[in-house]
This record gives sequence, C-alpha cells and structure tokens, in this order.
Amino acid sequence: MANIIYQRNKRRFKQLPDINKTKEWTESVFQWLFSLGADYDDETYHTAKGKALKQQLKELLLVVAGDEVCSDVYINEFFRKIENIHLKLEDDLETIFQNDPAAESVAEVLLAYPGFFAIAIYRIAHELWISKIPILPRLISEYVHGKTGIDIHPGAKIGERFFIDHGTGIVVGETSVIGHNVKLYQGVTLGALSVHKDYAEVKRHPTIGNNVTIYANATILGGETFIGDHSVIGGNVWLTNSVPSNSLVYHKSEISIKSKVVFPEPLNFVI
Repeated sequence: MANIIYQRNKRRFKQLPDINKTKEWTESVFQWLFSLGADYDDETYHTAKGKALKQQLKELLLVVAGDEVCSDVYINEFFRKIENIHLKLEDDLETIFQNDPAAESVAEVLLAYPGFFAIAIYRIAHELWISKIPILPRLISEYVHGKTGIDIHPGAKIGERFFIDHGTGIVVGETSVIGHNVKLYQGVTLGALSVHKDYAEVKRHPTIGNNVTIYANATILGGETFIGDHSVIGGNVWLTNSVPSNSLVYHKSEISIKSKVVFPEPLNFVI
C-alpha cells in the first residue's frame, strides 16, 4: 500500500518546492531588506547574505520552473527589482507610522506590525507572480497568511503608500486592483461574487480607487465593482455595486440602551 501511495504521489506531484526552505527564504529576505539583526552591523555580512539569498532563490526556482528562469541574469534582475520594492516599502512604512497614532516610531512598525510584514512580502511575491513563476508565490503568501491572518493574493495589484491597520482577517483576492494611499482595517474582504472555476481568467474582484479608506469588516465583492477616489467605506458595509468618487458609505444599525434598574434580579437556581 505504501509503495502505491508513493508512486501515485510521484506521478501527480513531480515538482514541489520545499515548504520549510521557502519559509526560511521569505523571513531571510525581509531581514535582509531592512538589515534586521546584530549580524547586519557588518556591511560585508549584508553583501554575503544577499548572494546567499540569490542562490537559495535559484534553488527554489529550479524545482518549480526549471532551467529557463534560473539563469544568473534572471536572478540578478529580480534582485534589482527588489531594490525598487525597498523604496516602495519605505513609503509604506512611513505611511503606517503617520496614520496610526498608536505607533511610537518607524522601528516599531517595522518590527511589530503584521500589516507591514504582509505588505512587504506581498510586494516580493507579486514580482514572482507577474514573472509567471508557479506555486512559489502562493507558498510565500500563504506563509504570511498563516503568520499574520492577512490573506493577500500575489496576483493582486496594489499601489503605493498602502496602509493596513491591525490586519487580522483581511482578504484581498487575486484580481483586486488597489490604488495609491488606500487604508484597510481588520476584517475587510475584497472578494468575488462567484467562485466558479470557469471564471478563473475573468476579473472577479473589485477595483479600489486612490485615497480610499475601508473600515473594519466591510465586504466589497465583484469584478465590476469600483470604489471611486477619496471615498470612505464604513464598518460592516456589504457592497456589490460601484460607488462614485467622494462617497461616504455606511451601515446603519439601531442600538437600544435600557437601564438595568427596571429589571428584577435574576433568580438563582440550585439543582
């Protein structure tokens, strides 16, 4: 029986990257990007670590994509893109610091904010995704999902100065498009109206304009749904239709408050 299972797996799953090595590379790239740790006090260590990360990426790519993308030219080009990503992340970092009154320093955001970690790794995974690297971008993003509770598909397109506050429960679907200076709070879903497999190549997720704020637990669905620039989407809103620029969309609920004085004390039962 064991041999049958083994042979079946080898036929079906011929090229699988090492999950643990992928996680290790993901964490190491983040640390390398921001020189985190005592070892990075030495610039020569940073240079040597960069070379090691290139080699590790090459080994991961060799498994999932083969020789055609594993040339030194491709790897070097990818790391040149990461240098530009670092500049974007500096803006993301500053944006989070400036918009969260609880943040006491940029260093605190860098080290302690899961939202920033999720944004940083998304931007790296996205570069692999647009290069049509199979499996690996999803492994990277799902590692972050498990660690932070923030699920950003690497295929999503996200603009500059992106702000995530708290972050737990955020879902950003594959074909989502997010503009510049957008703020998302915990529990926000940018999802699809239908999950039918036939729609795999169709834009299924919403487009969010520039300077939009979406508050906690709002759900925005559909590939044709567009949220106009400078709009504010309130907490718990459910949207499947577009809204124009400068809109304020909110969920209205009624809350009743009564005095406890008018109610009798509950009886205590002993059985």
